Amino acid sequence: VGYKAYPDNVIERFIEKSWENGIDVFRIFDSLNWIEGMKRSIQVVRERTGGIAEATICYTGDVLNPDPGNRYNLQYYLDMARRLEDEGAHMLALKDMAGLLKPYAAEMLIPALRAAVDIPIHLHTHDTSSMQSATLLKAIEADVDVIDVCLSSMSGLTSQVNMNSLIAVMQGHPREQVFDLDSLNDYANYWEAVREYYYPFESGLKAGTAEVYEHEIPGGQYSNLRPQAIALGLEHRFEQIKKNYAAVNRMFGDIVKVTPSSKVVGDMAMFMTANGLDENDVMDQGDSLAFPDSVVDLFSGKLGQTDGGFPSGIAKMVLKGKKPLTGPPGAALDPIDFETGFNAFK
Repeated sequence: VGYKAYPDNVIERFIEKSWENGIDVFRIFDSLNWIEGMKRSIQVVRERTGGIAEATICYTGDVLNPDPGNRYNLQYYLDMARRLEDEGAHMLALKDMAGLLKPYAAEMLIPALRAAVDIPIHLHTHDTSSMQSATLLKAIEADVDVIDVCLSSMSGLTSQVNMNSLIAVMQGHPREQVFDLDSLNDYANYWEAVREYYYPFESGLKAGTAEVYEHEIPGGQYSNLRPQAIALGLEHRFEQIKKNYAAVNRMFGDIVKVTPSSKVVGDMAMFMTANGLDENDVMDQGDSLAFPDSVVDLFSGKLGQTDGGFPSGIAKMVLKGKKPLTGPPGAALDPIDFETGFNAFK
């Protein structure tokens, strides 16, 4: 929902009001895949609404070819799926925010998840590499329950896979979902014209890129990075920003990168680029650097925890003697007095 932690009572009220106003599927994720950060939301959806608690695993790495010692292997995903089902999830979402799930990895991972849990599986992915239509087809063949797609004129690259084309491809298939394709194409033509007005906010990509498997920038963030770089006068160094993004991820211990943790990595990449720093400079000069506030918040535990913790060297430099939180950040924040808050706006 946002780029910071909120008191537990704010999250609870948000869920209740969302349900009252028509939201019935709640996709609940933690930016570091920390299950403790999801428990309360799952519980509130189950106990205070009639909605569906769709607990989420954020996908990162390469489950088919994990690096030695990389924690994001098949067992990692299966263990997390079982734990989320035990916490009361009605559905399991696999959120591939950067579009890293390769077709043959999906062919392996989806059946393994289906064997591990008894709840439906929902796959969400972005198309930065331009290969994710193949990933969705492999997932469909592996009996995934739900996939996310996007109207064709708004699809592809940092967005989701082309809905219109996938519908056409699936015609005659046993799992075909019948749509009025002519009508969808008319809508696509309309929104293609509208999209022209928003050209300044495009990502700048003209074609799919395999670089995404290196920098792992989420699709939603990639399209924001260029305007941020322009605002800081760094547009001409955008390639360096992407390289620094990958370097920051290494320094931070290969974390899950999705809102808001992805923003933290992006902030640090911008900081390094603006100040002419590389990975070695940060590690050598970290004790004297004034790290971005969002980086301090991350290492302080204000966005939650990551399995195994952050690398001790960089953590010590960032925190500079501060003690990090050990529990869910929402529980450590003072509850909001809604009555006083509402009265203030009357």
